[in-house]
Amino acid sequence: MSELSIFVDESGEWGKLSEYYLITLVFHVQSTPITTHIEKYERHLTDSALPDIPFHAGPLFNGHDDYEDVSFADRKRLFFAFFTLARNLPFRYVTFAHRKSMFDGDRTRFEAQLKRDLADFFLSHLNEFQSYETIKVYYDNGQQIVSNALKASIDYALSKEAVVYRDAQPKDYRLEQAADLMCTIELTALKFNAGEETATDRKMFKDRRDFRKNYLKILRRKQF
Repeated sequence: MSELSIFVDESGEWGKLSEYYLITLVFHVQSTPITTHIEKYERHLTDSALPDIPFHAGPLFNGHDDYEDVSFADRKRLFFAFFTLARNLPFRYVTFAHRKSMFDGDRTRFEAQLKRDLADFFLSHLNEFQSYETIKVYYDNGQQIVSNALKASIDYALSKEAVVYRDAQPKDYRLEQAADLMCTIELTALKFNAGEETATDRKMFKDRRDFRKNYLKILRRKQF
């Protein structure tokens, strides 16, 4: 049975805490193995005396949550280790990004745009998506606006019988963590391009040139 998994992550929220809102979808064909890559990554963590913390870019960058007692040097090593895993994993991705100010605080209009983004994408690749007998969508249902857009667009564009919705906790799936990474990389690209990068961005990536050369260009080879 041909099966496609879609792992979903978002960056931002509808309030005033973020300038941008992004949704990233990571696509993995189930028949393509990933175990060897993950085992190599986990072995590297052990050999390097690094903690095996489920990757979460925001807390990693800022030293919060599970990373609170991890030094910046080790957090940077953890980031590069997961980046290396992601570049080797066999997946493709797509990100939809919007500056929230373009919607003048109109959540309904914004949600409609997200639904259009997703539906247009699925329809533009309809032959490929219809070739899978099963499509499983993994999302932690963290934000209702994303859940609504996902369900409406997929139900509209694809066969409902082919889609299985599953709650996905990032700690349980390395590919869900990869979606977090891709969201973060695309958000950082937006900030560097607009001259809005933070001190943390510069600490992690140095400057726009180094970021594009050493991270963005490499991972964008995986764009759908």
